[in-house]
Amino acid sequence: MAQLNTEAVASIGDDPRDHGEGLKRVIGPKLLLLLIIGDIIGAGIFAITGRVAGQVGGVAWLPFLLAFVIATLTAFSYLELVTKYPQAAGAALYAHKAFRVHFVTFIIAFAVASSGITSAATSATLVGKNLLIGMGQFIDGVPQDATATMFAAIAIILVLAIINLRGVGESVKFNLVLTLVTIAIMAVIILIGIIAVAQGNGDVSRLVVFETPADRGAFAAVTMATAIAFFAMVGFEDSVNLVEECKNPQRDFPRIMLTGLGICAIVYMLVAVTVIMVIPPGDLLNPKNPDAGILLDVVRIGAPGIPVDAIFPFLTVFAVVNTALINMLMASRLLYGMAKQDVLPKVLSKVLPKRRSPWVAIVFSTILAIGLVVYVNLNSDNGIVGALGGTTGLLLLCVFAVVNIALLVLRREPSEPGAFRAPTLIPILGAVLSLFLVGPWARSVEDWIQYEIAGLLLAIGVGLWAVTWAATAISRRRTASRGA
Repeated sequence: MAQLNTEAVASIGDDPRDHGEGLKRVIGPKLLLLLIIGDIIGAGIFAITGRVAGQVGGVAWLPFLLAFVIATLTAFSYLELVTKYPQAAGAALYAHKAFRVHFVTFIIAFAVASSGITSAATSATLVGKNLLIGMGQFIDGVPQDATATMFAAIAIILVLAIINLRGVGESVKFNLVLTLVTIAIMAVIILIGIIAVAQGNGDVSRLVVFETPADRGAFAAVTMATAIAFFAMVGFEDSVNLVEECKNPQRDFPRIMLTGLGICAIVYMLVAVTVIMVIPPGDLLNPKNPDAGILLDVVRIGAPGIPVDAIFPFLTVFAVVNTALINMLMASRLLYGMAKQDVLPKVLSKVLPKRRSPWVAIVFSTILAIGLVVYVNLNSDNGIVGALGGTTGLLLLCVFAVVNIALLVLRREPSEPGAFRAPTLIPILGAVLSLFLVGPWARSVEDWIQYEIAGLLLAIGVGLWAVTWAATAISRRRTASRGA
């Protein structure tokens, strides 16, 4: 296998600002916190809460808790690595530092980018569906078939690309607005649940009732539900890939990441508890409007006077499009970071002169997302959330395992005095638990299509790596022949 060239290896520890290059540092601690919260509390809370509850019944809060615990273990590893290497590229950079194998670095980079683009494609499709549903409440004849949804999702992705091209400052500020709206929606839903229980329309005793649609034991059902819950675990990997645009990553990242994860865990737990208390057990897998999700039924039961069918699809759009925006932002920055290290074609590292946004990487990731949306909408019999959302979780779990292992390897290199350091047991547990949730025992048979999608994406990655490696080899031969 080819290794990165000498210049690329030497430049990995450099700060691009030392050379008057790189991305613009505009993200402070408050914006970083809202970015993490907005990414985690986005499409996942609308799309998977009902699916998780359908797997385990009243103990739906437990898979969310377990997913956050496992994610937090890996977050500690990320914190040590991101403060040690404060550059864009995240997991791929850490894999390169630890293993120094071009192929491994490329595959990890492509897996992370694929998880972001897969999540964004899922979110964009959900946004498209909800927009069409909402518009159909006011305008007769609005199409809501797969083709209409596909074009709506493509339009959304193009709008997000324009926002990203404006620069990370504009993207994160837009994220700020969407995140605040999402938090407000969650607060309303939780409040409605509390009122419903107080009025006798909910049942607290359901919170300890285990139910599963198949003949599974509690351990198997909770394991599968936890794997589903990982669709929401994209947030801190996205934030790591924006580290080069943070004002003071060494100071801000540890406290902001852990604070963000804690806030998100509390919100998810409260929403899961609300859903279980308010919605009858038999209705968890059968919401009245599957496209809008199970949270709509919470509002319908707890606050019957609200015209939920008219307004909730539009409110859902705010939260879900936020996830799509951040994931597309992450994917483009990851591609940019890898191009800076000669792992991807150098053209992907081009930035706009004034905006300093990686425009080629944004265009490339946008094309991939559109292609995925088209594919999924033309082959949607398996369900978007189950297929693409599950694939997102599968890829992330693999990446999390690699990050934890990479940290153990990189302990050989000295850290700066006073640098963040995770207890050694944490990355070991993080790697073991992540790999456990990758296995087929963590998915039902109908969800094994996730392995097919992930395999296809990684096969594309291998093909692109081969092309990049060949182009680099040819360039080196030409340079050598000219020198001779």
